[in-house]
Amino acid sequence: MISLSAVIITFNEERNLGRCLESLKGVADEIIIVDSNSTDRTVEIAQAHNSKVYQHAFVGYGEQKNYATSMATNDWIISLDADEALTPELRQSILEIKQNPEFSVYQVPRLTNYCGKWIWHCGWYPDKQTRIYNRTKGKWVERRVHEFWKLDDDLGRSGYLKGDLLHYSFASINEHLQKIEKYSELAARESVEKGKNTNMFKVYFSPKWHFVNDYFFKLGFLDGFYGYTICRLSAYATFLKYSKIR
Repeated sequence: MISLSAVIITFNEERNLGRCLESLKGVADEIIIVDSNSTDRTVEIAQAHNSKVYQHAFVGYGEQKNYATSMATNDWIISLDADEALTPELRQSILEIKQNPEFSVYQVPRLTNYCGKWIWHCGWYPDKQTRIYNRTKGKWVERRVHEFWKLDDDLGRSGYLKGDLLHYSFASINEHLQKIEKYSELAARESVEKGKNTNMFKVYFSPKWHFVNDYFFKLGFLDGFYGYTICRLSAYATFLKYSKIR
């Protein structure tokens, strides 16, 4: 049976962290919190759940997660965001693979809660996420945004667990807009640093296609008002990113 370390990076996550840590009870053998100098009760909540807390200045999501992974005692890691939580079915799936893991990395389906509504379409579900891995077999690719776990052996296969990972994303539309502003800036800067550019065709047509694809082909309309809002804002995020790149 393997031992499993949970690693979580945080900054002002008092609203979410307790729920995340409660869901890890009986699954994680230790919990590592890497905090970026939070000014709320994040650290207090982490310590109340017997977590090991480390402070580390934030320079990028990939680098922060690699640092958090390096602080763990065990090679097997479950990496969560503070606004995520395990369902009972996912907890059971994890306990089963702890007995004898077949793969070096596992993905889970993520179900997002948006302004109090669970989103099943818009391209937001199942939103497969790498959350469990053997740290000796790969690392987080250090990007400004949209970091991902990469196996050292590109031919390695991933396992897929049953049970949803619950993602409590945005409590308000305003929070979504703030994140779009932040992430579009990070993505644009990363693209420019890599020498990428764009043209007016992309600036104009990519957002339109993005909306049509998410709302109609990915059935966003079935999620009602919030499905429409998500698809419109996702299209806006595409427009903003390409505009900033240009």
